[in-house]
Amino acid sequence: MQRFAALLDSLLLTPSRNGKLELIADYLRETPDPDRGWALAALTNAVDFPAIKAGTVRGLMAGRVDPVLWSLSRDFVGDTAETASLLWPEPEPAPPQPPPTLGEVVTILSNATRANAPPLLAGLLDRLDTPGRYALIKFATGALRIGISARLAKVAFAQAFAVQVDAVEEYWHGQQPPYSDLFAWAAGTAPAPRTDLLPLFRPFMLAHPLENENISLADYVAEWKWDGIRVQLVHVGGETRVYSRGGDEISASFPEIAGALHIPAVLDGELLVRGTAQGGEAGGAASFNALQQRLGRKAVSKALLADAPAFVRVYDLLIVDGEDLREQPWTQRRARLEALMPRLDPARFDLSQTIHAEDMEALAEIRAGARDAAIEGVMLKHRQSPYVAGRRTGLWYKWKREPLLIDCVLMYAQRGSGKRSSFYSDFTFGCWNGDPDAGAELLPVGKAYFGFTDEELRFLDRHVRQHTVAKYGPVRETDRSLVFEVAFDSVHFSKRHKSGLAMRFPRIHRIRHDKPAHEADRLEALRALVT
Repeated sequence: MQRFAALLDSLLLTPSRNGKLELIADYLRETPDPDRGWALAALTNAVDFPAIKAGTVRGLMAGRVDPVLWSLSRDFVGDTAETASLLWPEPEPAPPQPPPTLGEVVTILSNATRANAPPLLAGLLDRLDTPGRYALIKFATGALRIGISARLAKVAFAQAFAVQVDAVEEYWHGQQPPYSDLFAWAAGTAPAPRTDLLPLFRPFMLAHPLENENISLADYVAEWKWDGIRVQLVHVGGETRVYSRGGDEISASFPEIAGALHIPAVLDGELLVRGTAQGGEAGGAASFNALQQRLGRKAVSKALLADAPAFVRVYDLLIVDGEDLREQPWTQRRARLEALMPRLDPARFDLSQTIHAEDMEALAEIRAGARDAAIEGVMLKHRQSPYVAGRRTGLWYKWKREPLLIDCVLMYAQRGSGKRSSFYSDFTFGCWNGDPDAGAELLPVGKAYFGFTDEELRFLDRHVRQHTVAKYGPVRETDRSLVFEVAFDSVHFSKRHKSGLAMRFPRIHRIRHDKPAHEADRLEALRALVT
Protein backbone atom coordinates (compact mmCIF):
# COMPACT_ATOMS: atom_id res chain seq x y z
CA MET A 1 0.00 0.00 0.00
CA GLN A 2 2.86 2.37 0.77
CA ARG A 3 4.38 1.86 -2.68
CA PHE A 4 1.00 2.55 -4.29
CA ALA A 5 0.65 5.68 -2.13
CA ALA A 6 4.07 6.86 -3.33
CA LEU A 7 2.97 6.27 -6.94
CA LEU A 8 -0.18 8.36 -6.49
CA ASP A 9 1.79 11.14 -4.81
CA SER A 10 4.33 11.21 -7.65
CA LEU A 11 1.62 11.16 -10.32
CA LEU A 12 -0.14 14.12 -8.71
CA LEU A 13 3.10 16.13 -8.78
CA THR A 14 4.07 15.16 -12.34
CA PRO A 15 2.40 17.32 -15.01
CA SER A 16 3.90 15.78 -18.14
CA ARG A 17 2.37 12.81 -19.92
CA ASN A 18 5.73 11.14 -20.51
CA GLY A 19 6.62 11.57 -16.85
CA LYS A 20 3.40 9.87 -15.77
CA LEU A 21 4.00 7.03 -18.23
CA GLU A 22 7.48 6.44 -16.85
CA LEU A 23 6.25 6.42 -13.25
CA ILE A 24 3.51 3.86 -13.96
CA ALA A 25 5.79 1.70 -16.12
CA ASP A 26 8.46 1.59 -13.40
CA TYR A 27 5.84 0.68 -10.80
CA LEU A 28 4.44 -2.17 -12.92
CA ARG A 29 7.91 -3.60 -13.58
CA GLU A 30 9.15 -3.37 -9.99
CA THR A 31 6.04 -4.30 -7.98
CA PRO A 32 5.17 -7.97 -7.43
CA ASP A 33 1.83 -9.63 -8.12
CA PRO A 34 -0.94 -9.12 -7.19
CA ASP A 35 -0.30 -5.55 -6.01
CA ARG A 36 0.66 -4.26 -9.43
CA GLY A 37 -2.45 -5.79 -10.95
CA TRP A 38 -4.72 -4.16 -8.37
CA ALA A 39 -2.96 -0.85 -8.92
CA LEU A 40 -3.58 -1.17 -12.65
CA ALA A 41 -7.22 -1.99 -11.94
CA ALA A 42 -7.49 1.14 -9.81
CA LEU A 43 -5.95 3.33 -12.50
CA THR A 44 -8.36 1.95 -15.13
CA ASN A 45 -11.48 2.11 -12.90
CA ALA A 46 -11.82 -1.67 -12.94
CA VAL A 47 -12.15 -2.25 -9.22
CA ASP A 48 -15.14 -1.48 -7.01
CA PHE A 49 -16.04 -1.96 -3.36
CA PRO A 50 -19.81 -1.32 -3.16
CA ALA A 51 -19.87 -1.18 0.64
CA ILE A 52 -17.28 1.62 0.84
CA LYS A 53 -18.57 5.09 0.02
CA ALA A 54 -17.53 8.64 0.83
CA GLY A 55 -20.27 8.56 3.48
CA THR A 56 -18.43 5.69 5.18
CA VAL A 57 -15.39 7.92 5.58
CA ARG A 58 -17.47 10.85 6.83
CA GLY A 59 -19.14 8.56 9.35
CA LEU A 60 -15.77 7.39 10.67
CA MET A 61 -14.53 10.95 10.99
CA ALA A 62 -17.67 12.04 12.84
CA GLY A 63 -16.73 9.76 15.74
CA ARG A 64 -13.09 10.83 15.85
CA VAL A 65 -12.86 14.53 15.01
CA ASP A 66 -14.78 17.58 16.18
CA PRO A 67 -17.54 18.10 13.60
CA VAL A 68 -16.87 21.83 13.29
CA LEU A 69 -13.16 21.18 12.70
CA TRP A 70 -14.05 18.55 10.12
CA SER A 71 -16.52 20.79 8.31
CA LEU A 72 -14.16 23.77 8.17
CA SER A 73 -11.19 21.61 7.15
CA ARG A 74 -13.15 19.78 4.44
CA ASP A 75 -14.43 23.09 3.14
CA PHE A 76 -10.91 24.52 2.99
CA VAL A 77 -9.15 21.47 1.54
CA GLY A 78 -11.94 20.57 -0.91
CA ASP A 79 -11.29 16.81 -0.86
CA THR A 80 -12.69 14.24 1.57
CA ALA A 81 -9.81 11.76 1.25
CA GLU A 82 -7.12 14.37 1.80
CA THR A 83 -8.94 15.93 4.76
CA ALA A 84 -9.57 12.57 6.42
CA SER A 85 -5.99 11.38 5.91
CA LEU A 86 -4.65 14.53 7.58
CA LEU A 87 -7.10 14.55 10.51
CA TRP A 88 -7.18 10.81 11.24
CA PRO A 89 -5.95 10.40 14.84
CA GLU A 90 -2.87 8.26 15.38
CA PRO A 91 -3.86 5.04 17.21
CA GLU A 92 -2.60 4.47 20.73
CA PRO A 93 -0.90 2.17 21.17
CA ALA A 94 0.57 1.70 17.69
CA PRO A 95 -1.01 -1.23 15.80
CA PRO A 96 1.00 -4.46 16.02
CA GLN A 97 0.48 -5.24 12.32
CA PRO A 98 2.64 -3.72 9.57
CA PRO A 99 1.10 -1.56 6.81
CA PRO A 100 -1.15 -3.68 4.57
CA THR A 101 -0.24 -4.56 1.02
CA LEU A 102 -2.59 -3.56 -1.77
CA GLY A 103 -3.55 -7.21 -2.21
CA GLU A 104 -4.40 -7.47 1.50
CA VAL A 105 -6.56 -4.36 1.25
CA VAL A 106 -8.50 -5.91 -1.64
CA THR A 107 -9.02 -9.16 0.28
CA ILE A 108 -10.36 -7.30 3.33
CA LEU A 109 -12.56 -4.80 1.50
CA SER A 110 -13.97 -7.39 -0.90
CA ASN A 111 -15.65 -9.00 2.11
CA ALA A 112 -16.99 -5.71 3.44
CA THR A 113 -20.71 -5.16 3.95
CA ARG A 114 -22.54 -2.00 4.90
CA ALA A 115 -22.50 -3.24 8.48
CA ASN A 116 -18.83 -4.18 8.87
CA ALA A 117 -17.30 -1.72 6.37
CA PRO A 118 -16.60 1.05 8.93
CA PRO A 119 -14.54 -1.08 11.37
CA LEU A 120 -12.70 -2.83 8.52
CA LEU A 121 -11.75 0.47 6.92
CA ALA A 122 -10.81 1.99 10.27
CA GLY A 123 -8.52 -0.94 11.04
CA LEU A 124 -6.68 -0.42 7.74
CA LEU A 125 -6.40 3.35 8.26
CA ASP A 126 -4.87 2.79 11.70
CA ARG A 127 -2.04 0.79 10.09
CA LEU A 128 -1.07 3.51 7.62
CA ASP A 129 0.61 6.90 7.62
CA THR A 130 -0.96 10.02 6.09
CA PRO A 131 -0.02 9.30 2.42
CA GLY A 132 -1.13 5.70 2.84
CA ARG A 133 -4.49 6.75 4.26
CA TYR A 134 -5.04 9.12 1.38
CA ALA A 135 -4.26 6.37 -1.14
CA LEU A 136 -6.44 3.86 0.71
CA ILE A 137 -9.49 6.14 0.78
CA LYS A 138 -9.10 7.05 -2.90
CA PHE A 139 -8.69 3.39 -3.82
CA ALA A 140 -11.55 2.14 -1.65
CA THR A 141 -14.07 4.77 -2.75
CA GLY A 142 -13.11 4.68 -6.46
CA ALA A 143 -12.31 8.39 -6.41
CA LEU A 144 -8.91 8.43 -8.10
CA ARG A 145 -8.67 11.72 -9.99
CA ILE A 146 -5.01 12.10 -10.81
CA GLY A 147 -5.07 12.90 -14.50
CA ILE A 148 -4.70 9.28 -15.62
CA SER A 149 -7.04 7.84 -18.22
CA ALA A 150 -7.53 4.12 -18.71
CA ARG A 151 -5.84 4.45 -22.11
CA LEU A 152 -2.77 6.11 -20.55
CA ALA A 153 -2.45 3.31 -18.01
CA LYS A 154 -2.55 0.73 -20.80
CA VAL A 155 0.07 2.67 -22.77
CA ALA A 156 2.25 2.60 -19.64
CA PHE A 157 1.73 -1.16 -19.37
CA ALA A 158 2.84 -1.57 -22.99
CA GLN A 159 5.84 0.65 -22.36
CA ALA A 160 6.81 -1.28 -19.24
CA PHE A 161 7.01 -4.61 -21.05
CA ALA A 162 7.82 -3.48 -24.62
CA VAL A 163 4.61 -4.84 -26.14
CA GLN A 164 2.13 -3.23 -28.55
CA VAL A 165 -0.57 -1.17 -26.86
CA ASP A 166 -3.11 -2.36 -29.45
CA ALA A 167 -2.42 -5.94 -28.36
CA VAL A 168 -2.84 -4.90 -24.72
CA GLU A 169 -6.19 -3.30 -25.54
CA GLU A 170 -7.33 -6.37 -27.44
CA TYR A 171 -6.44 -8.89 -24.73
CA TRP A 172 -7.57 -6.64 -21.88
CA HIS A 173 -11.24 -7.52 -22.00
CA GLY A 174 -10.61 -11.23 -21.67
CA GLN A 175 -8.94 -10.68 -18.31
CA GLN A 176 -9.98 -9.86 -14.75
CA PRO A 177 -8.01 -8.01 -12.04
CA PRO A 178 -5.33 -8.53 -10.90
CA TYR A 179 -4.45 -9.52 -14.51
CA SER A 180 -1.94 -12.24 -13.68
CA ASP A 181 -2.31 -13.84 -17.13
CA LEU A 182 -1.86 -10.49 -18.84
CA PHE A 183 1.35 -9.78 -16.90
CA ALA A 184 2.60 -13.29 -17.66
CA TRP A 185 1.93 -12.78 -21.37
CA ALA A 186 3.68 -9.39 -21.37
CA ALA A 187 6.68 -10.89 -19.59
CA GLY A 188 6.87 -13.65 -22.20
CA THR A 189 6.09 -16.46 -19.81
CA ALA A 190 2.61 -17.27 -21.13
CA PRO A 191 0.88 -17.27 -24.54
CA ALA A 192 -1.58 -14.57 -25.51
CA PRO A 193 -5.26 -15.31 -24.88
CA ARG A 194 -6.97 -17.09 -27.78
CA THR A 195 -9.16 -14.53 -29.54
CA ASP A 196 -11.05 -17.28 -31.36
CA LEU A 197 -12.54 -18.48 -28.08
CA LEU A 198 -13.36 -15.22 -26.33
CA PRO A 199 -15.68 -12.46 -27.56
CA LEU A 200 -13.01 -9.83 -27.08
CA PHE A 201 -13.35 -6.09 -27.43
CA ARG A 202 -11.28 -4.41 -30.16
CA PRO A 203 -10.24 -0.79 -29.51
CA PHE A 204 -12.30 1.74 -31.45
CA MET A 205 -10.94 3.94 -34.21
CA LEU A 206 -11.56 7.58 -33.31
CA ALA A 207 -11.61 10.90 -35.14
CA HIS A 208 -9.85 14.23 -34.77
CA PRO A 209 -11.99 17.40 -34.74
CA LEU A 210 -11.94 19.10 -38.13
CA GLU A 211 -10.27 22.48 -37.78
CA ASN A 212 -8.16 24.01 -40.58
CA GLU A 213 -7.36 20.84 -42.49
CA ASN A 214 -7.52 20.95 -46.28
CA ILE A 215 -9.99 18.17 -47.10
CA SER A 216 -10.88 16.95 -50.58
CA LEU A 217 -13.93 14.75 -51.06
CA ALA A 218 -11.97 12.92 -53.72
CA ASP A 219 -9.93 11.43 -50.87
CA TYR A 220 -12.53 11.41 -48.09
CA VAL A 221 -16.06 10.08 -47.81
CA ALA A 222 -18.67 11.96 -45.76
CA GLU A 223 -21.06 10.19 -43.40
CA TRP A 224 -23.50 11.44 -40.78
CA LYS A 225 -22.30 11.50 -37.16
CA TRP A 226 -25.24 10.08 -35.23
CA ASP A 227 -26.04 11.12 -31.67
CA GLY A 228 -26.37 7.81 -29.85
CA ILE A 229 -23.65 5.75 -28.20
CA ARG A 230 -20.86 4.11 -30.12
CA VAL A 231 -20.93 0.34 -29.72
CA GLN A 232 -19.12 -2.73 -30.86
CA LEU A 233 -20.91 -6.04 -31.37
CA VAL A 234 -18.81 -9.19 -31.10
CA HIS A 235 -20.13 -12.65 -31.97
CA VAL A 236 -17.69 -15.49 -31.29
CA GLY A 237 -18.36 -19.14 -30.47
CA GLY A 238 -22.13 -18.74 -30.51
CA GLU A 239 -22.06 -15.84 -28.04
CA THR A 240 -22.71 -12.15 -28.69
CA ARG A 241 -21.62 -9.26 -26.52
CA VAL A 242 -22.24 -5.54 -26.85
CA TYR A 243 -19.49 -3.16 -25.75
CA SER A 244 -19.54 0.59 -25.25
CA ARG A 245 -16.74 2.83 -26.48
CA GLY A 246 -15.02 2.52 -23.10
CA GLY A 247 -15.06 -1.28 -23.35
CA ASP A 248 -17.85 -1.79 -20.82
CA GLU A 249 -20.20 -4.65 -21.63
CA ILE A 250 -23.78 -3.39 -21.98
CA SER A 251 -25.42 -6.53 -23.37
CA ALA A 252 -27.89 -6.75 -20.46
CA SER A 253 -29.17 -3.23 -21.15
CA PHE A 254 -29.84 -4.05 -24.81
CA PRO A 255 -30.83 -7.73 -24.98
CA GLU A 256 -32.62 -7.30 -28.31
CA ILE A 257 -29.32 -6.23 -29.90
CA ALA A 258 -27.23 -8.95 -28.26
CA GLY A 259 -29.77 -11.52 -29.40
CA ALA A 260 -29.93 -10.31 -33.00
CA LEU A 261 -26.38 -10.99 -34.20
CA HIS A 262 -25.76 -14.62 -35.16
CA ILE A 263 -22.91 -14.21 -37.67
CA PRO A 264 -19.27 -14.61 -36.54
CA ALA A 265 -18.37 -10.94 -36.89
CA VAL A 266 -17.28 -7.77 -35.14
CA LEU A 267 -19.36 -4.71 -36.04
CA ASP A 268 -18.80 -1.04 -35.22
CA GLY A 269 -21.84 1.23 -35.15
CA GLU A 270 -24.07 3.70 -33.33
CA LEU A 271 -26.67 2.40 -30.90
CA LEU A 272 -29.95 4.32 -31.27
CA VAL A 273 -33.61 3.86 -30.44
CA ARG A 274 -36.50 4.09 -32.87
CA GLY A 275 -38.35 7.36 -33.22
CA THR A 276 -39.52 9.75 -35.88
CA ALA A 277 -36.94 10.84 -38.42
CA GLN A 278 -36.64 14.31 -39.89
CA GLY A 279 -39.62 15.02 -42.14
CA GLY A 280 -41.96 12.87 -40.04
CA GLU A 281 -40.81 9.49 -41.30
CA ALA A 282 -41.58 6.85 -38.68
CA GLY A 283 -38.98 4.29 -37.72
CA GLY A 284 -36.00 6.62 -37.82
CA ALA A 285 -33.58 7.41 -35.02
CA ALA A 286 -34.92 9.23 -31.95
CA SER A 287 -32.95 11.81 -29.99
CA PHE A 288 -30.37 10.89 -27.38
CA ASN A 289 -32.92 11.84 -24.75
CA ALA A 290 -35.01 8.85 -25.81
CA LEU A 291 -31.99 6.55 -25.68
CA GLN A 292 -30.98 7.77 -22.24
CA GLN A 293 -33.82 5.94 -20.49
CA ARG A 294 -32.30 2.64 -21.67
CA LEU A 295 -28.75 3.31 -20.48
CA GLY A 296 -27.35 1.75 -17.31
CA ARG A 297 -30.20 -0.69 -16.74
CA LYS A 298 -29.31 -4.19 -15.61
CA ALA A 299 -32.74 -5.43 -16.63
CA VAL A 300 -35.13 -4.00 -19.20
CA SER A 301 -38.90 -4.33 -18.91
CA LYS A 302 -41.07 -5.55 -21.78
CA ALA A 303 -42.79 -2.16 -21.81
CA LEU A 304 -39.51 -0.32 -22.27
CA LEU A 305 -38.40 -2.73 -24.98
CA ALA A 306 -41.62 -1.95 -26.81
CA ASP A 307 -41.60 1.81 -26.20
CA ALA A 308 -37.91 2.41 -26.99
CA PRO A 309 -36.69 -0.41 -29.25
CA ALA A 310 -32.97 -0.24 -29.95
CA PHE A 311 -31.14 -0.73 -33.21
CA VAL A 312 -27.59 -0.25 -34.49
CA ARG A 313 -26.68 1.98 -37.40
CA VAL A 314 -23.60 0.12 -38.62
CA TYR A 315 -20.47 2.09 -39.51
CA ASP A 316 -17.77 -0.50 -40.09
CA LEU A 317 -16.92 -4.18 -40.31
CA LEU A 318 -13.80 -5.30 -38.44
CA ILE A 319 -13.97 -9.09 -38.60
CA VAL A 320 -16.30 -11.46 -40.44
CA ASP A 321 -16.31 -15.26 -40.65
CA GLY A 322 -12.87 -15.39 -39.04
CA GLU A 323 -11.28 -12.89 -41.45
CA ASP A 324 -9.72 -9.76 -39.92
CA LEU A 325 -10.44 -6.78 -42.18
CA ARG A 326 -8.91 -4.02 -40.09
CA GLU A 327 -5.81 -3.58 -42.23
CA GLN A 328 -7.87 -3.24 -45.40
CA PRO A 329 -8.77 0.27 -46.65
CA TRP A 330 -12.15 1.77 -45.79
CA THR A 331 -13.43 1.25 -49.35
CA GLN A 332 -12.90 -2.51 -49.14
CA ARG A 333 -14.35 -2.79 -45.63
CA ARG A 334 -17.37 -0.77 -46.77
CA ALA A 335 -17.96 -3.09 -49.73
CA ARG A 336 -17.79 -6.12 -47.43
CA LEU A 337 -20.16 -4.43 -44.98
CA GLU A 338 -22.69 -3.66 -47.70
CA ALA A 339 -22.52 -7.29 -48.81
CA LEU A 340 -23.09 -8.42 -45.21
CA MET A 341 -26.16 -6.25 -44.51
CA PRO A 342 -28.70 -8.66 -46.13
CA ARG A 343 -27.59 -11.29 -43.62
CA LEU A 344 -28.46 -9.03 -40.66
CA ASP A 345 -31.87 -8.52 -39.06
CA PRO A 346 -33.28 -5.31 -40.63
CA ALA A 347 -35.26 -4.58 -37.49
CA ARG A 348 -32.03 -4.31 -35.48
CA PHE A 349 -29.42 -3.19 -38.01
CA ASP A 350 -29.23 -0.67 -40.79
CA LEU A 351 -26.36 0.82 -42.76
CA SER A 352 -25.04 4.31 -42.04
CA GLN A 353 -25.47 6.10 -45.35
CA THR A 354 -22.79 8.24 -46.94
CA ILE A 355 -23.45 11.87 -47.89
CA HIS A 356 -23.06 12.83 -51.52
CA ALA A 357 -21.63 16.33 -52.05
CA GLU A 358 -19.57 17.88 -54.84
CA ASP A 359 -17.10 19.61 -52.51
CA MET A 360 -16.63 20.81 -48.94
CA GLU A 361 -18.65 23.98 -49.58
CA ALA A 362 -21.63 21.91 -50.66
CA LEU A 363 -21.12 19.58 -47.69
CA ALA A 364 -21.07 22.59 -45.36
CA GLU A 365 -24.50 23.62 -46.64
CA ILE A 366 -25.87 20.12 -46.12
CA ARG A 367 -24.40 20.02 -42.62
CA ALA A 368 -25.82 23.45 -41.73
CA GLY A 369 -29.31 22.32 -42.72
CA ALA A 370 -29.22 19.10 -40.68
CA ARG A 371 -31.32 19.48 -37.55
CA ASP A 372 -32.53 15.92 -37.22
CA ALA A 373 -32.72 15.15 -33.51
CA ALA A 374 -30.27 12.27 -33.87
CA ILE A 375 -27.66 13.99 -36.06
CA GLU A 376 -24.65 15.41 -34.25
CA GLY A 377 -22.59 16.40 -37.29
CA VAL A 378 -20.56 14.87 -40.10
CA MET A 379 -17.74 12.32 -40.22
CA LEU A 380 -15.01 12.45 -42.86
CA LYS A 381 -13.16 9.18 -43.43
CA HIS A 382 -10.17 8.72 -45.70
CA ARG A 383 -11.08 6.21 -48.36
CA GLN A 384 -7.76 4.36 -47.91
CA SER A 385 -7.77 4.37 -44.10
CA PRO A 386 -7.26 1.06 -42.27
CA TYR A 387 -9.15 0.52 -39.02
CA VAL A 388 -6.62 1.43 -36.33
CA ALA A 389 -7.10 2.01 -32.62
CA GLY A 390 -7.26 5.56 -31.32
CA ARG A 391 -6.92 8.82 -33.23
CA ARG A 392 -4.49 8.83 -36.15
CA THR A 393 -3.76 12.10 -37.90
CA GLY A 394 -5.22 12.45 -41.37
CA LEU A 395 -7.49 9.39 -41.32
CA TRP A 396 -10.83 10.31 -39.73
CA TYR A 397 -12.27 13.71 -38.83
CA LYS A 398 -15.44 14.73 -37.02
CA TRP A 399 -17.18 17.95 -38.02
CA LYS A 400 -19.84 18.72 -35.45
CA ARG A 401 -22.73 21.00 -36.32
CA GLU A 402 -22.72 24.52 -34.89
CA PRO A 403 -24.23 24.75 -31.40
CA LEU A 404 -27.56 26.38 -30.64
CA LEU A 405 -27.52 29.55 -28.54
CA ILE A 406 -29.99 31.06 -26.12
CA ASP A 407 -29.86 33.71 -23.37
CA CYS A 408 -30.57 32.46 -19.85
CA VAL A 409 -30.52 33.97 -16.36
CA LEU A 410 -28.30 32.67 -13.56
CA MET A 411 -30.45 31.19 -10.77
CA TYR A 412 -28.29 28.92 -8.55
CA ALA A 413 -24.63 28.16 -7.99
CA GLN A 414 -22.65 25.51 -6.18
CA ARG A 415 -18.99 25.20 -5.40
CA GLY A 416 -16.87 22.78 -7.40
CA SER A 417 -14.43 20.13 -6.22
CA GLY A 418 -10.69 19.67 -6.35
CA LYS A 419 -9.01 22.79 -7.73
CA ARG A 420 -12.39 24.52 -7.89
CA SER A 421 -13.43 23.72 -4.35
CA SER A 422 -13.03 27.37 -3.30
CA PHE A 423 -15.04 28.73 -6.23
CA TYR A 424 -18.69 28.73 -7.19
CA SER A 425 -18.33 27.06 -10.56
CA ASP A 426 -21.48 24.94 -11.13
CA PHE A 427 -24.28 27.13 -12.44
CA THR A 428 -27.99 26.52 -12.93
CA PHE A 429 -29.79 28.91 -15.28
CA GLY A 430 -33.33 29.42 -16.48
CA CYS A 431 -35.68 31.02 -19.01
CA TRP A 432 -38.82 33.04 -18.37
CA ASN A 433 -42.11 31.16 -18.63
CA GLY A 434 -43.77 34.27 -20.01
CA ASP A 435 -43.40 38.05 -19.89
CA PRO A 436 -41.18 38.93 -16.90
CA ASP A 437 -42.66 42.42 -16.80
CA ALA A 438 -46.08 40.81 -16.28
CA GLY A 439 -44.93 38.63 -13.39
CA ALA A 440 -43.57 35.55 -15.19
CA GLU A 441 -41.15 33.35 -13.28
CA LEU A 442 -37.83 31.81 -14.18
CA LEU A 443 -37.76 28.05 -14.63
CA PRO A 444 -34.47 26.08 -14.69
CA VAL A 445 -33.54 24.73 -18.12
CA GLY A 446 -29.94 23.59 -17.65
CA LYS A 447 -26.76 23.39 -15.64
CA ALA A 448 -23.18 24.03 -16.78
CA TYR A 449 -19.76 24.07 -15.20
CA PHE A 450 -17.45 24.88 -18.10
CA GLY A 451 -17.08 27.27 -21.03
CA PHE A 452 -15.52 30.15 -19.08
CA THR A 453 -11.95 31.31 -18.52
CA ASP A 454 -10.19 31.43 -15.15
CA GLU A 455 -10.69 35.20 -15.08
CA GLU A 456 -14.40 34.77 -15.79
CA LEU A 457 -14.60 32.12 -13.07
CA ARG A 458 -13.25 34.61 -10.55
CA PHE A 459 -15.83 37.17 -11.68
CA LEU A 460 -18.65 34.63 -11.44
CA ASP A 461 -17.53 33.54 -7.97
CA ARG A 462 -17.57 37.17 -6.77
CA HIS A 463 -20.97 37.72 -8.36
CA VAL A 464 -22.48 34.72 -6.58
CA ARG A 465 -21.06 35.77 -3.20
CA GLN A 466 -22.28 39.35 -3.60
CA HIS A 467 -25.73 38.51 -4.99
CA THR A 468 -26.79 35.51 -2.86
CA VAL A 469 -30.40 35.82 -1.69
CA ALA A 470 -30.89 32.35 -0.16
CA LYS A 471 -28.89 29.27 0.89
CA TYR A 472 -29.95 25.63 0.54
CA GLY A 473 -27.13 23.54 1.97
CA PRO A 474 -24.24 23.87 -0.50
CA VAL A 475 -26.42 25.67 -3.06
CA ARG A 476 -26.65 29.45 -3.30
CA GLU A 477 -29.62 31.15 -4.92
CA THR A 478 -28.74 34.44 -6.61
CA ASP A 479 -30.82 37.43 -7.54
CA ARG A 480 -31.98 37.45 -11.13
CA SER A 481 -29.40 39.87 -12.47
CA LEU A 482 -26.82 38.03 -14.60
CA VAL A 483 -27.42 36.72 -18.11
CA PHE A 484 -25.49 33.88 -19.79
CA GLU A 485 -25.46 33.10 -23.47
CA VAL A 486 -25.67 29.31 -23.29
CA ALA A 487 -24.50 27.02 -26.10
CA PHE A 488 -26.01 23.56 -26.40
CA ASP A 489 -26.30 20.77 -28.95
CA SER A 490 -30.04 20.13 -28.78
CA VAL A 491 -33.06 20.40 -26.49
CA HIS A 492 -35.78 17.86 -25.78
CA PHE A 493 -39.05 17.65 -23.90
CA SER A 494 -38.58 16.21 -20.42
CA LYS A 495 -41.07 15.18 -17.76
CA ARG A 496 -38.36 15.28 -15.09
CA HIS A 497 -37.88 19.06 -15.24
CA LYS A 498 -40.33 21.72 -14.13
CA SER A 499 -39.73 23.65 -17.33
CA GLY A 500 -40.57 20.54 -19.36
CA LEU A 501 -37.29 20.87 -21.27
CA ALA A 502 -33.78 19.42 -21.02
CA MET A 503 -30.67 20.64 -22.85
CA ARG A 504 -27.98 18.35 -24.25
CA PHE A 505 -24.38 19.40 -23.48
CA PRO A 506 -25.08 22.94 -22.23
CA ARG A 507 -22.05 25.17 -21.66
CA ILE A 508 -21.45 28.85 -20.94
CA HIS A 509 -20.75 30.52 -24.28
CA ARG A 510 -20.29 34.04 -22.90
CA ILE A 511 -21.39 36.30 -20.07
CA ARG A 512 -23.87 38.92 -21.27
CA HIS A 513 -22.86 41.92 -19.16
CA ASP A 514 -24.72 44.09 -21.65
CA LYS A 515 -28.12 42.42 -21.36
CA PRO A 516 -30.66 43.01 -18.56
CA ALA A 517 -32.22 39.89 -17.11
CA HIS A 518 -35.77 40.72 -18.23
CA GLU A 519 -34.57 40.57 -21.85
CA ALA A 520 -33.35 36.97 -21.55
CA ASP A 521 -35.15 34.36 -23.64
CA ARG A 522 -38.47 32.78 -22.83
CA LEU A 523 -39.34 29.09 -22.73
CA GLU A 524 -41.27 29.40 -25.98
CA ALA A 525 -38.02 30.28 -27.77
CA LEU A 526 -36.37 27.18 -26.35
CA ARG A 527 -39.37 24.98 -27.21
CA ALA A 528 -39.11 26.14 -30.80
CA LEU A 529 -35.65 24.53 -30.97
CA VAL A 530 -36.89 21.07 -29.96
CA THR A 531 -36.13 18.59 -32.74
